[in-house]
Amino acid sequence: MRWAVAICVALLSIIHASTVAAAYQGNSEFPSAESVMRWINNYRLKPEPARLPAAVRTMSSLGAFKDAESSGVHVGFMAGVLGANPARAEKLVGRMLTIPETDQWAIVRAVAYSGLPDWKDLLRKFSDRMPARKVMIDKYLSGALPTLDAIPFEKKNPTLWDKITGKPSNPSAATFDHNPELLDTLWGIYFATGSDRPLLRIAAILPWSKERDSTERLTVGSMAKFTLTNNAARNPDLLARLKQVREQQPKEVAVVLRDVIDAAETMDATRVRKESLAAIEDLKRKGPGTKRDVSFWGQVGQGALALGCIVAASTGHIEFGIPCVVGGATSTAILHFWSNQQ
Repeated sequence: MRWAVAICVALLSIIHASTVAAAYQGNSEFPSAESVMRWINNYRLKPEPARLPAAVRTMSSLGAFKDAESSGVHVGFMAGVLGANPARAEKLVGRMLTIPETDQWAIVRAVAYSGLPDWKDLLRKFSDRMPARKVMIDKYLSGALPTLDAIPFEKKNPTLWDKITGKPSNPSAATFDHNPELLDTLWGIYFATGSDRPLLRIAAILPWSKERDSTERLTVGSMAKFTLTNNAARNPDLLARLKQVREQQPKEVAVVLRDVIDAAETMDATRVRKESLAAIEDLKRKGPGTKRDVSFWGQVGQGALALGCIVAASTGHIEFGIPCVVGGATSTAILHFWSNQQ
């Protein structure tokens, strides 16, 4: 009986391996996950937008779009490529629609986040070819779901006028302090474009790394600081750009950015991680002055892909870690990893 079970397990393993191999072989442009990773990492230095659909197909075959929480980098990268190539956007989207309909939400979001002036027309054009995402498309078209640029860093308290007029609030509205995957999305756009816009939005979150009141802001601010340090240490072009923009930033941003640059130049990202973790643990233990939401810590970064990214990176199995190429790990993956390092 045990032999029979062993044989069945072996056969299933062979079938799974053959299926994965076939998915890669069917994509001659990207025969392996490593080739996609290498391409994403170098894209901003040598843009090749025509290859995006093939890369998306490989990402989909790896399960990169199964969890929205750990897909921020991929969605941001797709959005960045589309936004930088308005004349090719329609053709690129059409070629990406060959992925399973369960993964097509990523295409919808990438178009909405692309910043293209005609992004709504693009969604309308392809709506019939994505019937499973009609509700999502309609919500973006109506404004019920915001574009990336419209998502605030944090929820604003209602003004006196709001209270007087009874203006309704939306407690479930996305904000950067409650959705760390948005930080990953900005990184994806940066790696697709090399532009300052996503970089400066990430830098604007840096003062939160000194937060002493909100667990959410401290956590996301720490992620911004660590990913900037880690990426700048690996990418000379990014480090040089951070030095150039530092003096133009507000004082509270420039102070933290100076520490990021120093840590990147001395390859001291480990110090940044340890200091951030200690600050988060201290705030969780003592409790913030005005509010406490420790449950936030346990709710982020739980996606299987996010966890797999860290595990694969630490063991050298890069074939499982497409997001790992962008700065070594996504923000949500880092959050989950840190929570297990206590």
